[in-house]
Amino acid sequence: MSKLTLFSQIIGQLDRSKFKNIVKSHQGDKHQKGYNSWTHLVSMLFCQFAKSQSVRDISNGLRSATGNLNHLGVDRAPSKSTISYQNKHRSYEIFKDYYYCLLASLGQHPGFKRTKFRIKSKIFLLDSTTISLCLSLFDWARYKTAKGAVKMHTLLDFDGNLPAYVNITHGKTADNKGAYDVPLLKKGSVIVADRFYNDFNLLHIWDSRGVYFVIRHKDNLQYTVVKENDLPENRHPHLLKDEIIELKGGVSKGKYPQTLRRIALWDEQNQQTIELITNNVNWVADTIGELYKSRWQVEIFFRDVKQLLHIKSFIGTSENAVMIQIWTALITIVILKVLKAIAKFGWHLSNLVAFIRLNLFVKIELQKWLDRPYEEHKDPDIPIIQGVLF
Repeated sequence: MSKLTLFSQIIGQLDRSKFKNIVKSHQGDKHQKGYNSWTHLVSMLFCQFAKSQSVRDISNGLRSATGNLNHLGVDRAPSKSTISYQNKHRSYEIFKDYYYCLLASLGQHPGFKRTKFRIKSKIFLLDSTTISLCLSLFDWARYKTAKGAVKMHTLLDFDGNLPAYVNITHGKTADNKGAYDVPLLKKGSVIVADRFYNDFNLLHIWDSRGVYFVIRHKDNLQYTVVKENDLPENRHPHLLKDEIIELKGGVSKGKYPQTLRRIALWDEQNQQTIELITNNVNWVADTIGELYKSRWQVEIFFRDVKQLLHIKSFIGTSENAVMIQIWTALITIVILKVLKAIAKFGWHLSNLVAFIRLNLFVKIELQKWLDRPYEEHKDPDIPIIQGVLF
């Protein structure tokens, strides 16, 4: 048995020195009185792991673990008013920067590497999800007449299914507009996206940077066939078309003057034809189709974040509080993916979250518990040495 709780050992996986450097760069602890940025981070991670529904739940939950707070690097449990105040006033940029810091270290675990494609290039899946908010409470997040929302534009790394980049905007921001802020990717990288990113100006920017893309094109695409490629004989019968095209119309062609490759394939599962465009002319047509099918992983990521973590309801109503809760949810998902990767037991992410939530303050060795969760872990027997009384 361990002398530390599971939660303490999980928090111990985090690099506190790097967090301190980030806090210092943002002056996050300037004029703070007792509730520093580290305590704030621990409080919000507790909110995610315990799925606390209010600041009262966070305060009471941490207060119930009084004897173990020092192992978390926390002096005392914060009051609910303190949590609310700091969620409103401490910059969410601290938590955003720490997410990318963790991604650069923990997110490079060898267990995340996939070998599905022979492509040596880094593959990214691009999509967005809308997080609904009550407009009467979150009046800054205007989306529709009687509805508020924020949109999370996500560039997901295919290896490990972790966001390489997240851009959180108001709900009205179109998907393709949110993608313009995606940072410069390495030459040869691959972006896979749905038809909402069929923006020829955006595609031209990617192409000029040497980035490959696989995009589902819209039904009203106007083009001229330049060349029709041969389809493989007796293999991949789902492939319908493989052709080189150029865009028609002055506006579209002005935005993307180069030729494109168009692939049409039959999706047996959904009984529909999928039409794709790409700027890569060397890959096998079936590989392009499989790349697009892998885009479903970003939908699974959104489902996991929304169902398993705490971002569908918020404990604060200010824009800063919402941002902090979203970024700490992303920090939590990095931690969970690493725990899943180092475990010998075949965890499903949903089971891992549920088991941690039930055993948050149980004192048991983390690695042994991850490897053998259903075994009873006991303290080793201590031999009793006692003299003969009679």
